[in-house]
Amino acid sequence: MSFFITDAMAQQAPAAASEPGFANIIFLVVLFVIFYFMLLRPQLKRAKEHKKMTAGMAKNDEVVTTGGLAGRITKVDESFITLQIATGVEVQVQKNAVGSLLPKGSLKL
Repeated sequence: MSFFITDAMAQQAPAAASEPGFANIIFLVVLFVIFYFMLLRPQLKRAKEHKKMTAGMAKNDEVVTTGGLAGRITKVDESFITLQIATGVEVQVQKNAVGSLLPKGSLKL
């Protein structure tokens, strides 16, 4: 009676997968382990090293800020440091803004 649609025939049901929830849990655990070792652990290690570096800064250390200013520390406060970036030119920056310590004698001020 139908002109354009053919009659649908019943098909057998596909075989049920054995424990699909267990495979999903294993996948999520493996994904989390990879995420931890590839992203979280290195980031935590870098943050710990940066915190140790900022806590150990002292007068006359030479540093580079994350903004690119290079200078010698003239004063260290609790959360700020004063950098001498040229003769007679000093700026105050947050300790967190220090990107790295330079070897002694790198700057000619």
